[in-house]
Amino acid sequence: MRIGLGLAALGRPGYINLQRDADLSSRTVDGMQRQANVVMDELFRQCRVLNDGRDSDNRRGGGGGDGDDEKYIPWLDCARSYGLSEKFVGDYLRANDVRPDEVYVSSKWGYTYVADWNVELGEGEPHEIKDHSLKNFLKQVEETKANVGPYLNLYQVHSATFDSGILTNTEVHEAMHRCRVENGWNIGLSVSGPNQDELIREALKIHVSVAEDEGGGGKRRLFDSVQCTYNVLEQRPGPALLEATEAGMDVIVKEGLANGRALRHPALLEEASRAMIGNGGLCSTPDRLALGAVLAQPFRPRVLSGAVTAEQLRSNLGALYPVVAMEGGDESVALQGAEEMLTTTEEGKEMLWRLMEGCRMESEEYWTDRSELKWN
Repeated sequence: MRIGLGLAALGRPGYINLQRDADLSSRTVDGMQRQANVVMDELFRQCRVLNDGRDSDNRRGGGGGDGDDEKYIPWLDCARSYGLSEKFVGDYLRANDVRPDEVYVSSKWGYTYVADWNVELGEGEPHEIKDHSLKNFLKQVEETKANVGPYLNLYQVHSATFDSGILTNTEVHEAMHRCRVENGWNIGLSVSGPNQDELIREALKIHVSVAEDEGGGGKRRLFDSVQCTYNVLEQRPGPALLEATEAGMDVIVKEGLANGRALRHPALLEEASRAMIGNGGLCSTPDRLALGAVLAQPFRPRVLSGAVTAEQLRSNLGALYPVVAMEGGDESVALQGAEEMLTTTEEGKEMLWRLMEGCRMESEEYWTDRSELKWN
């Protein structure tokens, strides 16, 4: 699927997304795992509905999944630092007898969760600690294998920065490449901060040696994918992401709703209200419009939903998919997904332009505001 479920807000009791108290009734380990299971259930259910629709379309001579002949595969994204997210995902997949070829799982290494299942910590105490050393990579890759190893498709450096040394540490580069060869995983990196574009361009330059028994020798690019913060507020990385796409990298967007901040922007709310009048409201809620604007970008990203309820996930999926199954088996049928609405008509293209121009922030301001969000 081009829209996956990120577990940053489901794998631990605290996160910086807005209004978590309204969505989460229990913050215990069992309570958070139950809620994660509910949302994962919904993702798999939506994929079944979409695949049933694909099969019907194919019988009528129509298209397929995300590619014409592809099935919709549920995608789950976790990290070592997202509390117990890897454990929740692994437990869920094993309990439901999901085969590795029936799911796409990505995870990240490089941060360690240290909040001990607390939402609020003392002044200055971190919820997670960064360590991009070789020692930590070797430790965390084994932890990831224990939780989701048979299911994993993509293993990413978590929030690569210039000062962590990860972009120049050839020992770690070689270890990540060996991990790719030995496990069959793709290798990626995620980036954060106002210089995401610089980090992406630097990552594109990193190559590793390939042994003859791995494909004929020579060099290959280390990173297969990049995961980047991009949304209607933070647009600076766009040109670098297009360069990554053109170089053959898989582009993944995180924080497509800016931790909920985008949903409060007057320009987005105005466009959503305008679109609702002409589209019955089915693909024009603020979250669908904001994610649709991201999906409509020329670098053709995959996008992570940060949903913590089944209802939020269903709504987010409407950014791309025109048929969204409702609870109880009924279907909400929109004429178009939000991305299609924004890219296939002159009215939609004008709306996309107004959205991107009306919501854009300076990167430094965006990241300063993000740093002030409270864990809740």
